[in-house]
Amino acid sequence: MIKENPKSLVPKFFSNTANSYDKIVSWTTFGKDGFWKRKILEQLSVEKTVLDLACGTGILTKQIARTLPCAEIVGVDITQGYLEKAKEKLISHQNISFVNQDAEKLNLGKKFACITASYLPKYCTPDILIKNCLNHLDLGGKIILHDFTYPKTGLVRKMWDFYFKLLNLVGFFIPNWKQVFVDLPNLIRTSNWVQEYEETMKKYGLKIYKQNLTWGSSTILVGTKVT
Repeated sequence: MIKENPKSLVPKFFSNTANSYDKIVSWTTFGKDGFWKRKILEQLSVEKTVLDLACGTGILTKQIARTLPCAEIVGVDITQGYLEKAKEKLISHQNISFVNQDAEKLNLGKKFACITASYLPKYCTPDILIKNCLNHLDLGGKIILHDFTYPKTGLVRKMWDFYFKLLNLVGFFIPNWKQVFVDLPNLIRTSNWVQEYEETMKKYGLKIYKQNLTWGSSTILVGTKVT
């Protein structure tokens, strides 16, 4: 069981991993990270402004820019090293700007047509994050959340558990990622983020859409601000 607050794991996971993140996330998800990102993009339409929370090295941010080339996009991340990597990768995209802030304390003084957050929900307190998102969201706008989920099907769950045991061993050969491979599966197992965020979104009057992906190992949750 995770004894620490999930948010306290962020500096442990992301302090020295920016340079290898893109390769590791693609490799460890068997390329499914790209598939999940495309599913997030399917929720976009003609938005003119997008706020990408926990943008990391800019993987999703870049894809949003390609999908919405005329949109103003702001990427936010709490880890400076990841933001520097994102800036380096996306220097040619003049419509993207970056902010080094905590998503739960964000105060940009402006609103957006869409807010995205991939791999962020499990670290945050639902009421705090959703309330802050609503303060930055236009009427009719969407909050698109995505993160890992612990599979519910017995066979898939056993495969999932076995795979993370293998990653734990692999961590000995990739020291910067060892702590992630040890603590991340426990965090995912104990997180009930989908239900918690769904209940919070309903409390604030958002219209809900949910999509489970890849045998229940990942979920997209969308809340639309209708009032």
